[in-house]
Amino acid sequence: MTKVVHKFGGSSLSSAARYQAVANIILGQCQAGDCVVVSAAGKTTNTLVKLWQSYVQKDDNGFNDILLQVENHQNQLLSELFDSQQANALSSQLKDELQSIAKAAKGDSLHEATLLAHGEIWSARLLARLLSTLNVESQDVDARTLFTQHQGQLLHAQNKQACLAQIKADKIYVVTGFIASDCDGKTITLGRNGSDYSATLLANYVDAKAVSIWTDTQGVFSTDPRKVSSAIKYPKVCRVQANLLARLGNPVLHAKTLSPLKDTNIKLQVRSSFDPEVVGTEIVKQGYSKDKRFITTFDELDLIRVEGLAVGEVRTLSQLIQHSIHHFNKGGEDYLLVPSKDTHAVASHLAGRGNIVESHLRGLAIVSPSHETAHLTQQAATVLEQQDVVVRFTHSDGSYALFLTDQSIDSDVLAILHDKLVNKGRELAVIIAGLGNVGEVFVEQCQKQVEKLQATFDLKVVALVRSKEMLFCPSGINIGSWQQQWRSEAQAYQPEDLLERIGELDYENKVVIDITASDAFSNMYPSFVAHDCHLISANKYAGTAEQTWYGKLLEQLQERNLHWRYNTSVGAGLPINFALADLQNSGDTVTRIEGVFSGTLSWLCSSFDGSKAFSELVLEAQSMGYTEPDPREDLSGRDMQRKLLILARDLGLQLDVDDIALEPLMPVHLADGNWDSFLAKREALDEFYQSRYEQAQSQGKALRYTGALEVDAQGKVSAKVGIAYAEAGSAIANLTPGDNIFVITSQWYESNPLVIQGPGAGKEVTAAGIHSDLYWLTQKLK
Repeated sequence: MTKVVHKFGGSSLSSAARYQAVANIILGQCQAGDCVVVSAAGKTTNTLVKLWQSYVQKDDNGFNDILLQVENHQNQLLSELFDSQQANALSSQLKDELQSIAKAAKGDSLHEATLLAHGEIWSARLLARLLSTLNVESQDVDARTLFTQHQGQLLHAQNKQACLAQIKADKIYVVTGFIASDCDGKTITLGRNGSDYSATLLANYVDAKAVSIWTDTQGVFSTDPRKVSSAIKYPKVCRVQANLLARLGNPVLHAKTLSPLKDTNIKLQVRSSFDPEVVGTEIVKQGYSKDKRFITTFDELDLIRVEGLAVGEVRTLSQLIQHSIHHFNKGGEDYLLVPSKDTHAVASHLAGRGNIVESHLRGLAIVSPSHETAHLTQQAATVLEQQDVVVRFTHSDGSYALFLTDQSIDSDVLAILHDKLVNKGRELAVIIAGLGNVGEVFVEQCQKQVEKLQATFDLKVVALVRSKEMLFCPSGINIGSWQQQWRSEAQAYQPEDLLERIGELDYENKVVIDITASDAFSNMYPSFVAHDCHLISANKYAGTAEQTWYGKLLEQLQERNLHWRYNTSVGAGLPINFALADLQNSGDTVTRIEGVFSGTLSWLCSSFDGSKAFSELVLEAQSMGYTEPDPREDLSGRDMQRKLLILARDLGLQLDVDDIALEPLMPVHLADGNWDSFLAKREALDEFYQSRYEQAQSQGKALRYTGALEVDAQGKVSAKVGIAYAEAGSAIANLTPGDNIFVITSQWYESNPLVIQGPGAGKEVTAAGIHSDLYWLTQKLK
């Protein structure tokens, strides 16, 4: 059974190297029974059109010169792709066909469609033979044996039967695009760029699951990415908008391509044969994607007003000129937008019913959600006026607006329009997981922060997630009243439910913000990335996971061009991760990091002066919310051990948590049992700390709990978290209770290390640090 129909256009087959690249794509993407539809190689069809024009004009010399160009191009492909024996055999076959063309021309019996069909026939034959040399069972198929028309109408039942009879599950079939036959067996064409149409027709007839249109662009963009570098590639575009863009002349998809997919579940993707690893754009049914914003430009059009336009006449005219024609009604009158070079043919067919209103027009069309069209039309008119672009005709029709102008819309004007009309509409869906102390403050801060970011970005919080419940609203949650919405709409969920809902989100960008302390939630990161989500973490578990898992996550993020920010996983709101990245990016080499990375242990050690027992200080910190519910989690040092590992990995060091020596700030046996048993043995903690405090005092030093990482000249790494005796007067000895401190020694900061110090805990500063990561992400996405 055919699973996928792949279509490769002329640019994908423009040289021997491109044929080889396409063959490699087929090797990786196809299986037996799949079909490959091909266009003529490179500019072959254009050359054959010139050949026909020379024939019509009785220009024998021109005809012979062009025929020689065709022969040379095809022979060059053969010689570069095959050994001499295979190339000679194919060249001999080509020579016979070219002689037949010359003979028909001489006998005045050359047929246009039959002539043009040779481009696709040669492409299919060549690609099938190339696949055979790569030990792929393949066969070229002439679509004239599959597709039959009668009086311009495809015979669908007959065609389906023919396709199912010829397309089996035993090999890969390389099918000619663009061509079909009539009931008398004569060649007809499906219009210029008809190979896309051939592919979707074939997919319909063989009940394929998907169609991949391989082009020279990575998908469907908000505007021409060759003219505007900030053009947005959309992951999904609905069929209605894609069809409108095609009618307006957008070259990525063509007007008839989508019609065979109507009322089917066949998936359609646009992908780049030049970047096959890049995820393309999926064209989906209405309702499966929100409407997007587009700007498409055009040159050399005539505007024709038509009297008495008949039903189906636009289609007849499109077939006549083999080009899509946009039709609209304004003020009760019918208008056609026609390529200037085809105006004469259209006017002749209309026989006096068509009047040219404006000629040799340029301009643009804005395609957008219908509720935005009026506003965007006004904005566009203002920009065009400011840029001295003369508008000769305008038309708006709910889902699009036309501006027909004197001059072409150059790249500079298009970039300004895109920035004003499209880039501000870029969307970011935010999923917030963890609504504890920090999470609630972060959400409270969101209302003001989202308003700020929305000046340049359409940011919506679409989900709030707790351990067992979630509130999910794809159109955006009202942050100002989220608690009320939570009470009425939050539902129980399983991890797969959350992933399914994220997968259904139709946003250009998505980010999961993890403010949990959940190891299980961090284990979902690869699944989030697989759903094209950026990550922002206050959670330390993923950053300290086993090295192999961690390395694979980084690879997955890089492959999908996604970002992961985790500045608050170490140092709350302090910019330690930013600083390490900046040092390395500027060419510096970090050799040592030492400091206190726990606000809790900072407060305990800096506050202790011997006036009260250390356990009393621990209980005081617990009552003020400075510690974990069980303070032994802080005293164990494991939290600082994880933070030091995150910093080590920021330096590119491949360590696991067990590679960092750990000395707890309590006797080891106190970790056993429950909290009550610990309280019963608290004197052991007091004796443990008092003895080390006195030792520090005897040396004139300060007792601190630090993490230290050092890389020697040979690259050997040593790392430890534990009790340290800081020199009196040093930054670590003078640490303000509750502060974190990072002392960074590097090639450039060797004699005078770089010190970063500030609050190492606190709901507000941590939440603000997460917002800093979110702001950084939006700037990167811009």
